[in-house]
Amino acid sequence: MSTIFAVIVTYNPGDISQLLDRFVAQCAEVVVVDNSDVDSALLRSACTDAGATLISLGQNVGIAAAQNIGIDYALNSGADAVLLSDQDSIPGPTMVADLATHLGPGIGAVGPVPYDGNEPLVYTDHYWGPKRPNTAVIGDEPITAAFLLASGCLIPAQVLRHVGLMPADYFIDHVDLAWSMRARTYGYQLLAIPTVRLIHSLGDRGIKIKGRQRTVHVHSPIRNYYLTRNTVELMRNPDLPATWRFRYGYWIARFAAFTLLANSDRAIRATMIGRGLRDGVRRRMGKMPQ
Repeated sequence: MSTIFAVIVTYNPGDISQLLDRFVAQCAEVVVVDNSDVDSALLRSACTDAGATLISLGQNVGIAAAQNIGIDYALNSGADAVLLSDQDSIPGPTMVADLATHLGPGIGAVGPVPYDGNEPLVYTDHYWGPKRPNTAVIGDEPITAAFLLASGCLIPAQVLRHVGLMPADYFIDHVDLAWSMRARTYGYQLLAIPTVRLIHSLGDRGIKIKGRQRTVHVHSPIRNYYLTRNTVELMRNPDLPATWRFRYGYWIARFAAFTLLANSDRAIRATMIGRGLRDGVRRRMGKMPQ
């Protein structure tokens, strides 16, 4: 895999110089797709200094559409594979090469095992849906994943051409899950590599609940909308097993209850969840209407 492009999606980023330097040292080209409404002199300067390509959109088109713009650029520029990243995850100095060694026939994508604190964010197949395995059972061998988180995910060009690009109508949330399941319906296997770790954060903050081993992640109110709406859409997705789709209906109810009980700004969150349910039922996808 000689020509790997990194596609980094940003939104109102701070200083990403370290991230750019890490990827420039490991990839044939680094493409930054900026979803910010306002052009950032800091970002432009960082890209120029690092030798990265900057595509400024001037508006937030969503993470999936921004990823697709970067992927299109990479494929049209001769990339053999594309590695996706967000603006917050810093890769190790050999992450790209370490992942690339696991690509091969039938492999749709490979990714690191992201860690949020001490908790691995890798998901495997179970009857009622994807679940995180016990930390103690994660060894060094590649894990056949139910789906891969987008950040750090390395996808061969021929797989992207075969399976298609990211589902832009999701805008944000469950984008990687929907794409992963589509790749699996095409017969591809997804691998998470435990020896390749990536520090990654889910949500804006985490809450520990008595009796629950893992952290519960809390998102902003607007993300409550997208999570709710897109979960309704997942319940219709034929790429998911029927038991998973049924389980996601239960997940929405549990998610709504926890969100409203664990946060003080209940009114706005209830409104966002309600709008998400309404638009999900109506299949009103894309960016949330103002």
